Formats: sequence, C-alpha cells, structure tokens
Amino acid sequence: MLPYPEIDPAIIHLGPFQVRWYGLMYVLGFLAAYHLVRHQIKKFALRGLAEHFENLNFVLLVGLILGGRLGYVFFYNPSYYFAHPGEIIATWHGGMSFHGALIGLLLGGIYFCRRHQLDFWQTADVYVAAIPIGLGLGRIGNFINGELYGRVSEVPWAMIFPGGGPLPRHPSQLYECLLEGVLLFVILWRLKENRWPTGFMLALFLVAYGLVRSLVELFRQPDPQLGFLFASLTMGQLLSGLMILGGGLIFLFRRRRGIGDP
Repeated sequence: MLPYPEIDPAIIHLGPFQVRWYGLMYVLGFLAAYHLVRHQIKKFALRGLAEHFENLNFVLLVGLILGGRLGYVFFYNPSYYFAHPGEIIATWHGGMSFHGALIGLLLGGIYFCRRHQLDFWQTADVYVAAIPIGLGLGRIGNFINGELYGRVSEVPWAMIFPGGGPLPRHPSQLYECLLEGVLLFVILWRLKENRWPTGFMLALFLVAYGLVRSLVELFRQPDPQLGFLFASLTMGQLLSGLMILGGGLIFLFRRRRGIGDP
C-alpha cells in the first residue's frame, strides 16, 4: 500500500478567498488547448478558423462550464438539485460532468460554426486533439482533492483516501490521468496529420475516450447517490457507451465523404 500524499487542495488562502489546485488545472488545461489549437491553425493554414478563433474559444468555454455543471445536475444528482435549485449555480461546492461538458462544447461549436459559416467537422478535428491535456490535468486535480477515488483493492499501489473510509482503494484518478490524458493525447496528436475525411478525429476521440473511460470505471467507486444502475453498469459507463455509439455513427457517416469535404 502507498501513502496518500495529503496535499492542501487550496494553493493560497486569503481569508474566505482560495486559489485551488483543481481550478488551476482547469486554467492550465484551457491554456494548453489554446496554444495547441492555434499551432494547428497556423500549420494547416486554416484562415477562416483563425479569423474567429478568439470568439469561438469564448463560446466553447461557456459551453464547457454550463454543460459540465448541468450534466452533473441531470446525470448524477437530479433529485438533490431539483429540491435545492439554488445549489445548481454553486459550482464552488464541486460537481462537474465531463460528458455534460462535451455536450456543451459540441452544441457551442455547432452553433458558432453555423453562424459564421465554418466547417464544423474540420473545427472539431482541430480541437479534439488538444482536449486530453485538460482531461489529464483535471484528474490530477481530482486526486489532490481526494475525490472520485477507486474501489477497495489490495494492489500494492492502493491508497487510503481521506474520504474513502479505512480501506485502501485504487487511485483511479491517476489511471484516468494516464489513459484519458497521456495515452489519448499521444494517439490523437500522432494521427492528426493523416489525411482523414473531416470528422474522423472527432469520431476517434469519442470512441477512444468512451473505451478508456469504460475501462477505468471498473476500478472507480460509483457515485454514492447513484451506485450501480443495472447489471453492475455505472453512469459513467452508460454515458461512455453512448459516446462510442455516437463516434461509430460519425465514422460511418463521414467515411462516405472525400478527404476535406464539409
């Protein structure tokens, strides 16, 4: 068993004001995505996207925050938030959903691209190659917070988390960091320069993330207010299964198009 490195979740305490590691990870993830996407825009000479880059980022950031919060509200704890609607905006109490954030990003991207006559598929392909950086950093934030820990385990690297009871558990946040962050980034970044029909990178991201997330859910403790849904299936696996299905449909639809076709 490894000792859990108890790190103060707050980097700075200034009275009631705190700068937390989790929030910093969001900022670093956004900055990394910003520079990686801008690098691709210059490399592939995407002039239309370059013209609207800053405004699109703002729309996507709003979509990410709203989608992440509302996704958590509706997917993971609707009864509580319907009974306490004032808590929906209390993001400082925690509670964000990646699947909800993804929906917010896609809807924001579709809206912006249609309004400004940009190729949504090409735009999505450019952005998804950078998303895993933020995912990996976010999981490090979860680990520092001691949240979203794994199931009870006897593996040598199991840890006792402050809020997880007296038994050692899988550090599933680190599994997710390595799979959703490092591995997925390496795959997408290496494949981004291949001459795929537009939309293929998005499809690959949806399928690959859905697979690795479904795998990690086997080691991650289900959310206490939900537990297992049915047949030992978790909410994360259900939503990831829909991602895999969606990615597969996009792949089948877009492969009929030529390379670079809208």
